Amino acid sequence: MTRKHSPTHLGQKSILTAAQIDRPRSILDSFPNPRPGREFEVKFVFPEFTSMCPVTGQPDFATISITYVPGAKCVEMKSLKLYFLAYRNKGIFYEAVVNTILDDLVATLKPRRMTVEGDFAARGGTRGVVTARYSPAMRG
Repeated sequence: MTRKHSPTHLGQKSILTAAQIDRPRSILDSFPNPRPGREFEVKFVFPEFTSMCPVTGQPDFATISITYVPGAKCVEMKSLKLYFLAYRNKGIFYEAVVNTILDDLVATLKPRRMTVEGDFAARGGTRGVVTARYSPAMRG
């Protein structure tokens, strides 16, 4: 018997609860990889990511790019957008943002490989780019 997958967020209003904002990973939804026997790459670019500097409270703007080779699951795009929205008022450093996104997506999807890049807008004359990678051969 095949169970039909029904995305949680698709077709629903985009309102996040306090619990979702506190635990963004809970927002992520997935669906079965339509071609599990084929290795293919998926890339999402989110140019409107916003978080806050935990020291100054000033907004940090970034383009977050996610590239992955799916395992058994793919991430549902609307849930990914809502997941990013949960960071809007979080005080978090660039390095923590990128590594947390990678950790959450790897835990949810168990991909073959994944790279998350945060390209943060210049602030105080300096632009920051943070890249984190996962493959089963890597640890931590």
